[in-house]
Amino acid sequence: MRFDADWMSRADDRILEHLAEDGPDTPKEMADSDRVRFSRQHINARCKTLVTYSLLVHLGNGVYDITRHGEQYLAGELDARDLETA
Repeated sequence: MRFDADWMSRADDRILEHLAEDGPDTPKEMADSDRVRFSRQHINARCKTLVTYSLLVHLGNGVYDITRHGEQYLAGELDARDLETA
């Protein structure tokens, strides 16, 4: 069971799942995939938020990847309500 936080949106789980399964990617590529289904602009904004909570890392050139905390969240091992901004 996943424990999300008030600051999270519906797109966050889709983004994290996409990156966990497909590896590093850009918001544009995520928007073009069948899994995420949100606009590039919304995905980009959510990625930036997920970086501030250490669930994603920005690799540069618009590419994001999931962190160990992100993987723990997906596995239900981390309560996102306990995360603080970096």
